[in-house]
Amino acid sequence: MTLTQYTHRLRGPGLRSAATAGIGAAAGLTAAAGLLLVRKAATISKVGEGHPLKHRALDLAAGVMQPKYPIDAMSTYLNGFHMYADDMGRQVEATHFCVHLRHDLHQCVIFDRNAPDARLIGIEYIISEDRFRGLPEDEKRLWHSHHYEVTSGILTAPGIPDMAEHAYFEDLVTTYGKTFHTWQYDRDDFPYGIPQLMMGFTQDGQAADEMIQDRDERLGLSTTHKRQNRADIPVPDVAPGANAWESGRSVQTRVEETVFKR
Repeated sequence: MTLTQYTHRLRGPGLRSAATAGIGAAAGLTAAAGLLLVRKAATISKVGEGHPLKHRALDLAAGVMQPKYPIDAMSTYLNGFHMYADDMGRQVEATHFCVHLRHDLHQCVIFDRNAPDARLIGIEYIISEDRFRGLPEDEKRLWHSHHYEVTSGILTAPGIPDMAEHAYFEDLVTTYGKTFHTWQYDRDDFPYGIPQLMMGFTQDGQAADEMIQDRDERLGLSTTHKRQNRADIPVPDVAPGANAWESGRSVQTRVEETVFKR
């Protein structure tokens, strides 16, 4: 075959098909980008009720034009429940948005719900078992295990198919979390006070059934189904030092006046 013949074949139907596919892909990406901008604008328009028109216009422009890399990197949406580290009776729903920052570390921002006007209520760091075992003993008191949260179905990834969620939680079941809530929204509709240490549930009968049922109905989930689906996930023993509250003693933050250093 001569070079001329080969070039002629490249100009045939195969090349036209590839070009058409490339143009189609580009058009699809352009359309997707346009839809994202429209959705972004629509989302921003739902918040800021009572703001002056000037502020609303500035918020809309900033939301569409400014890159927000840490926010864009948050790929995982989890829904679960926390209790205050010093009071099991205070239980709240927690909507997490997380990024897998390193192989042994996730970082999450926590809201009261998944909505444009959701209240930012806290943060959580999630680490591997190896990293947890290497922590100082005093530091371990701040961390809780995820073993029960995963196997019980209480912790979920809404909208993810069972098979994919199962694979994700196979890894998460061995992890540990340190969580502080900055907004005690179970008491006030304003972020009063100082950050509070939170913990996770470790066995049946601790989390309020009505709280779980309300979540399931609202998000179209079944905690019972998820529990059954995860029954085959291997669960190691909880590493010593986690879930310090189970000893009957816990730690919690408080305000303390001190000398200002110049």
